[in-house]
Amino acid sequence: MYKRLITTFIAAIFTAPLWASEAITYASEDDFEDTMFSVESAILDAGLVIDFVSHTGDMLERTRETTGSDVKLFEHADIFNFCSASLSRKVMEADIMNVVHCPYRIFVMQKGGSDEVIVGFKSMPDGAMKEVEAFLDQIVKDALELQ
Repeated sequence: MYKRLITTFIAAIFTAPLWASEAITYASEDDFEDTMFSVESAILDAGLVIDFVSHTGDMLERTRETTGSDVKLFEHADIFNFCSASLSRKVMEADIMNVVHCPYRIFVMQKGGSDEVIVGFKSMPDGAMKEVEAFLDQIVKDALELQ
């Protein structure tokens, strides 16, 4: 049992950089609902299919009391999950372990007690995944009309 625990701990230490990353974020001038519509439209306009939308803010609010917290993290927080078959194939042919970054995600959030709406995505590691990062960045800029 201890051997398995130690192995898991060591694996977690060495693989942590796979998950460690910064978020690339942009402030929206619109309210949450309009921003969600803009991001959804930009994803669809890029020819992509949204696999699902994770309603993370709703889940955290629904479970706040159950988890013993009195902190309202978000007014709203949703995450679009989607993939590009051609771009995914390209980056996974470069490195099969890029599978850990799929599906791609763009979040839209409004912090608890704030009117500011933030749109963003996870920074990608150097190499082939920087093309995905640029792709996500373009979708967000299209959604927020930053071009």
